[in-house]
Amino acid sequence: MNTDKIYAEAIANEYAPKEASKVVALKKLDMKAKSKANIFAYTFGVLMALVLGTGMCLSMSVIGDGSAFMVGAGIAVGILGIAGVSVNYPIYKKLLDAGKRKYAFEIMQLAKEISESAE
Repeated sequence: MNTDKIYAEAIANEYAPKEASKVVALKKLDMKAKSKANIFAYTFGVLMALVLGTGMCLSMSVIGDGSAFMVGAGIAVGILGIAGVSVNYPIYKKLLDAGKRKYAFEIMQLAKEISESAE
């Protein structure tokens, strides 16, 4: 066994131009279809969780002066945060479905090509 030859081929393979794999292209399309929904869900979820926490702090007099107005404002802000957190998942599902519909044809074509070439 010629280890020098194997080593040289391994190094040459690192520098050889790589062909774009159809599987990699399929993964990229899948990520593109899901990315907008994921970005929205994480961003909106974090913001609404912060709004909910702020409302809780206001209503429990952790922040603010503890007056009845601040407690009432805290309850209102907390309810707004609860509503935002509650609608996050349905909005995510709608955005995800829209992204999947947008790229469905391309993904199905590429998946069909991959499955036919594997046979």
